[in-house]
Amino acid sequence: MRAGDSNSEPQAQGGIFATTHWSVVLAAGERDTPESTAALEQLCRSYWYPLYAYVRRRGYGPEDAQDLTQEFFARFLARNYMARADPRRGRFRSYLVGALNHFLADEWDREHRLKRGGQAYQLLFDAASGEARYALEPADERSPDWLLERRWALALLDRVWHQLQQDYETTGRERLFGRLGGFLTGATEEESYRLAAQELEMTEGATRVAVHRLRQRYGELFRQAVAETVENPEDIADEMRHLVEVLSLQP
Repeated sequence: MRAGDSNSEPQAQGGIFATTHWSVVLAAGERDTPESTAALEQLCRSYWYPLYAYVRRRGYGPEDAQDLTQEFFARFLARNYMARADPRRGRFRSYLVGALNHFLADEWDREHRLKRGGQAYQLLFDAASGEARYALEPADERSPDWLLERRWALALLDRVWHQLQQDYETTGRERLFGRLGGFLTGATEEESYRLAAQELEMTEGATRVAVHRLRQRYGELFRQAVAETVENPEDIADEMRHLVEVLSLQP
């Protein structure tokens, strides 16, 4: 389905929306629906930090960046920017950054800026924690756009990790996830499998199967998260490769 098919409803198919969240959001430009509102709010809440850090890298101080980011999302979620959505720019972040740059370039009367908490529509996020995260980031001379790509990828992986953790916790397997989660971060030595098996009181073969299933579910959730941020399903594989490439570069 394309974004213009606004009469269609998103349906779960193998854990992935047949209609991606970004397609649902684009459809909101033509017809406001509860589905599009929920999808847009979820996407914005998941990925607000890369945009906050982007504003900081543009030279704004912490308080201004907090106000600007909150006001941007307030206007965005009020649908002021939906009519500008360009389906040819398939990545959700490409559209978000374009809208943010337009917002920052607008002649905006700072004396009448709405302070945090005064907007008609607020996206709930902890701006103070955003500044704390930003202060811990290493100095990097690369462009704000490149850094946003990396932060976007990290935010997506963080979201996937927490979804996977929640999957295991809701099925009573939190101990299994706590012990095997480290196997997702890279190559693992044979000794690590033996130690994990002993600690979990499992056979080594059963531990390897559990790790395989963990990685498989992680891959499914990663693909699902990417699917929610591109317009066309055929773009998912390219976007996954791009994000992996961004993450593989040294910060």
